[in-house]
Formats: sequence, structure tokens, C-alpha cells
Amino acid sequence: MKKALITGITGQDGSYLAELLLQRGYEVHGIVRRSSSFNTGRIDHLYIHNKGLMEHRFFLHYGDITDPSSVLNTIEAVQPDEIYNLAAQSHVKVSFEVPHYTGNVDALGTLNFLEAIRQKKLKTRFYQASTSELYGKVQEVPQRETTPFYPRSPYGVAKLYGFWIVKNYREAYGLHACNGILFNHESPRRGESFVTRKITLAAARIKHGLQDKLVLGNLDAKRDWGYAPEYVDAMWRMLQLDVPEDFVIATGETHSVQEFVEEVFALAGLDWRSHLVTDKSYLRPTEVDLLIGDASKAKAKLGWEASTRFKELAKIMVEADMKLVERDVRLQS
Repeated sequence: MKKALITGITGQDGSYLAELLLQRGYEVHGIVRRSSSFNTGRIDHLYIHNKGLMEHRFFLHYGDITDPSSVLNTIEAVQPDEIYNLAAQSHVKVSFEVPHYTGNVDALGTLNFLEAIRQKKLKTRFYQASTSELYGKVQEVPQRETTPFYPRSPYGVAKLYGFWIVKNYREAYGLHACNGILFNHESPRRGESFVTRKITLAAARIKHGLQDKLVLGNLDAKRDWGYAPEYVDAMWRMLQLDVPEDFVIATGETHSVQEFVEEVFALAGLDWRSHLVTDKSYLRPTEVDLLIGDASKAKAKLGWEASTRFKELAKIMVEADMKLVERDVRLQS
């Protein structure tokens, strides 16, 4: 039985990846930060289900990836075959407000894992969650593995360090380490402060009379949006290669924020023009205008290709948030 250690296991990607690995027979360990309130809502169903099994295969450990001793102790305790580093301060706008924290988590947190693997001479395979924000002010359309990077936020810059330190440790020390350059990927488990989920949840709340307006910033920004459960499968496929490589994971389509608003509100039976408000305070100091990925390498070498497209993704998220808001309304009545 393989052992996997997942950072960021309480997040969107971490929860879907944990499900995937458990289905594939792994023993799954996750690192969670201590908090005064529980933040395990996305994975509670896995823990509850696991409690009923004769063979326990799902475990959580308190830790912090910015603390090298915490990282080292957890790795020594678990002895994982694979590590998936998904933990991050991942909100781009927030990274301008907390740049030091973003760098500590997204850049140096990655280094802590690589150093622990190197120091202990482990054969552990390491996956780093990289991002399309590396491309920032894009130098090529579409963006592929060879496209030059030009990050436009503290988040993008910190992730750029993570990307290159993975590549350096792979080449310098022979670590089985790779970067997944994942373009935007969404789901009903997306955090409510991220633009796609903010839009679908607002549409559901407006439909049920719980709010009237949706406030957004840049409506013209274009993104390549995919479906998160498919993207975690790509992560797993990368670590199964005998020789580690970096891959772009994307749908190859791009749509503006306004297009997403229009699609979502149409699905909800609403006129978006009656509810949308733009506010300049929501704009970033430097914007990323256009992202669209070329995942042909992933298709050729991993056998991976996105199957859930823009309209279907919007439909999945709208239906889920409609059910969520309907449940909340019933509980309040």
C-alpha cells in the first residue's frame, strides 16, 4: 500500500485528491494547521467514512509548512511514498496585502519539503502545485511549458520561486520532483472569496432573495477554467512517471469574467445587468489579462485531457450552490 502526504488537504484540490488516492488504495495523510475553529468541512466525509473501516487509511497531522522542524517531523513519522504540496496562500489579490506571509508559505514552504527529502535521502516523489499566474504578463499565446514567465503579483512571484527550487533540486540532487502548472480550476468546493464561486453563490442567493447585488472588479480578465476533480488526476499521473517532468494542465479555452457572470446568471434565470456592480477597489495593482494553456504535452505523455468545459462547469457550480442556499433557507425557516 502506497502512502501519500498531502498539504492543503482541507482545500478544494486537497479534498478531491484525498478522495482519488483513497479510491486507488493509498494510505492518505494530511497536514492541517491548528485553528480555534474546525476547517475540515471539505474532508469530514472522508474521516467519518474511514472510521467505519476495519483498515484505517486516512490520517490528519497538525503542522505548518513554514516550520522546517514540523515538516521534517511529519515526513519522518509518515515516511510517504508521495508528497503533494498543495498548501498555499493562494488568493492573488490578498497576496498584495500580505506579501511576506505569501512568500513564507508559497516559496519557503516548498523549500522546507525539498530540504527534508534531501537531508533524509528519501526516495519520496514530490509534486509541487504551480500555477498559470507564473505567466502573468503573457509573452506567448497560448502558454505552454516553454513560455517565459512574467508574474504580476506577490503570489505569482512566490510560486515562481517554488517552481524553480523544485527544478533545481531535481537537477542538483536527483529528487523525483515535478511542477504541475495548473490553470484555473473550479468546483462547488472552491473558496467563496474566489471569483467563480463568488459569482455562483451570489446568483443562488439573489435567486432566493437573500442578496441583491454582486460586486466585482475586472470583468475583462480572461481565464482558462477547468474542473478541479479532473486536475487532481493529472497531479497523480505526473508522479507515476519514471522520470519527473513539469506539465501545463489546462482546457485550452479562455473566457472572460463577464462571460462567466452571463452564463451563471442565465442558468439561474436572472438578468445579470440588474444585479452586477463594479468597484475599482477590487482591482489588483497589476492585472493578468489573458491566460490560456496548451496541455498537449500532458495529453501526449500523461494521457490526460480536460473533459469538463466552460458551460458544463458553470452548470455544475450553479446547481450545487442552488442546493446549498435552498438548504440554508429551509434551516432558517
